Amino acid sequence: EKQVFQLRAHMYQARSLFAADSSGLSDPFARVFFISQSQCTEVLNETLCPTWDQLLVFDNVELYGEAHEMRDDPPIIVIEIYDQDTVGKADFMGRTFAKPVVKMSDEQYCPPRFPPQLEYYQIYRGNATAGDLLAAFELLQIGPGGKSDLPPIDGPTDMDRGPILPVPLGIRPVLSRYRVEVTALEHLVSMWGMAWGRRASPRVLEGQEGSGSQGSVYSGQIGNWAAVSLKKARNWITLFRDRHPSRAAQDLPENELLHPPLNIRVVDCRAFGRYTLVGSHTVSSLRKFIYRPPDRKAQHWNMAG
Repeated sequence: EKQVFQLRAHMYQARSLFAADSSGLSDPFARVFFISQSQCTEVLNETLCPTWDQLLVFDNVELYGEAHEMRDDPPIIVIEIYDQDTVGKADFMGRTFAKPVVKMSDEQYCPPRFPPQLEYYQIYRGNATAGDLLAAFELLQIGPGGKSDLPPIDGPTDMDRGPILPVPLGIRPVLSRYRVEVTALEHLVSMWGMAWGRRASPRVLEGQEGSGSQGSVYSGQIGNWAAVSLKKARNWITLFRDRHPSRAAQDLPENELLHPPLNIRVVDCRAFGRYTLVGSHTVSSLRKFIYRPPDRKAQHWNMAG
């Protein structure tokens, strides 16, 4: 028996992807396969933690079988992550699998099953782990009334993104404004001197890489290493807030489990604006570093009491 569905793939974010480029970053996009159809997200440049925030809609998906079988055991969705190269074909970065939450035409679109919640799916590259995908998938049966009976897509609109649909409200995480500051990396700087010798021009690139390169800020550059004292080097990375006040502020989910990692890269600056990657480090969780200012109203109430 033929059943007709619409698949909605809510592709919000990925984290800790494989670094495919010599810069230590990638230009990732995701391709979603379901039955005989496939669609791609947009490409985000220079990031290991892309926030696609994109809804992919697969219309008129035809499946054959009993209705209860479709609901309890739907087909598997395949998601592959690629690195987009300027020339040549895209490089494979990893793959994961997911099963959608199924709604039949005679069911209500309401909690606790709908709208579906974002989940992390482990990405694999061969037998090795290669990051996580934060997404949600729902398979909606199209009944006799057609697509007009499907739940509406309730989401923000972004005219700058053209035909790209963002993840709808109710599924996308609630965001709050955070300020990301790095205050000291003196041990990394001292290790730099041992690894590179006397002549180097180090610089640190730090990014809460949820939005590609726009989520990155840069430290100042130290000139010839031999002419720089360690005391000066210790004060090297205290300027993120003053140099880039707007870019140091990030919109992050209120749910701390959904925070992207903080990626720190150290590069050696060369002539003509070129740089060479020296090393990188990922702070997978910022939970222990989060500072919440005290509630002034509560303080005033306590003082008054």
